[in-house]
Amino acid sequence: MAAMRKVVFVDGVRTPFGRAGDKGMYAGTRADDLAVKALQGLIARNPNLPLDRIDDVGIAATTQQGDQGLTLGRTAAILAGLPQTVPGFALDRMCAGAMTVTSFLSAAIIAGQYDIAVAGGVEHMGRHPLGLDADPNPRFIAEKLVSPDALNMGVTAERLHDRFPQLTKERADRFGMLSQHKVQAAYDRGDIQADLIPVATRSAAGWGLATEDEGRRPETSMEGLAGLKTPFRPHGRVTAGTSSPLTDGATMSLLAGADTAKELGLAPKMRLVSFAYAGVQPEVMGLGPVPSTEKALKKAGLTISDIGIFELNEAFAVQVLSFTDHFGIADDDPRVNPWGGAIALGHPLAASGTRLMIQLARQFEQRPDVRFGLTAMCVGLGQGGSMIWENPHYNGKKGK
Repeated sequence: MAAMRKVVFVDGVRTPFGRAGDKGMYAGTRADDLAVKALQGLIARNPNLPLDRIDDVGIAATTQQGDQGLTLGRTAAILAGLPQTVPGFALDRMCAGAMTVTSFLSAAIIAGQYDIAVAGGVEHMGRHPLGLDADPNPRFIAEKLVSPDALNMGVTAERLHDRFPQLTKERADRFGMLSQHKVQAAYDRGDIQADLIPVATRSAAGWGLATEDEGRRPETSMEGLAGLKTPFRPHGRVTAGTSSPLTDGATMSLLAGADTAKELGLAPKMRLVSFAYAGVQPEVMGLGPVPSTEKALKKAGLTISDIGIFELNEAFAVQVLSFTDHFGIADDDPRVNPWGGAIALGHPLAASGTRLMIQLARQFEQRPDVRFGLTAMCVGLGQGGSMIWENPHYNGKKGK
């Protein structure tokens, strides 16, 4: 049997993430224009890429309507200036949309059906809130297949606190605070900005330029977090300080067969090792990355101790802590979200999977002592997604 073809993550970029809503920097910007801008930025950074060699463009969105509908992969590709011979599609797996596009297009490359593909996601939560105009089948509730509040992500986070009493509010608050501090430290070093594509914005005040993520709160303290309201339950434990904010933004990545990348002189930033998805009870959807990671590790022939960097989507602090507790990882383990995460940066749903990859790829470049990294996230309605990546810069010397 012939060896499977290898697929590499060549590059990834994203727009700065903005606060959703009328006061956010993208309130006057179309969702598809965010995707187009990210795609144009990706193309501009890779001048050796023959555009007519792109086999497909997949762009995920959770709420596919209005300016976030109409087969985004195809429309964004045309608007970005790709040849009309390049096809495109849209996909939805809620929070894991871009991750799913990446894994499925990677599988097509591994199988030899594609050579080069673009994978990304966009979410304009200011224009298209989660679940807008959705019509859940009444059988979900009538036949007690799903609890009515399982569709409220904040309630599912509160349930994790209920199920695991050791996951206290204080632990969640500390994790949320440190996320803010780590993101600001990464900004101070210039690590985050390297992969941001500036976006022109328009508001009543005139034209502007988005160059940084809008929702950061580096001044966050334990004292400040302790006094926040618990909107999902009276006297609850989940607050705005331990949740990812509603966010607008787009992400885009370039994938290729390792042989094709070599042929075209495209330097890979990561190599895909394995990926997996899993389902859990929708009422505790935050547990999803646990079984999906176990599946991905098994497929790769690895254990959790082989992972040198974890990029975990911070939908909620308690959700990440439920993952790390399961695998025996300390709350402050330096391998976990070294540059912070979605609590500070924001979580534009379907776009976030690629944001995790962009951040991991940049860290791989700085950490030749790390061989394997994990990107993982929980998914609404009770799912988890995980992807394991290998560092092409690995030098065989383990770090301290």
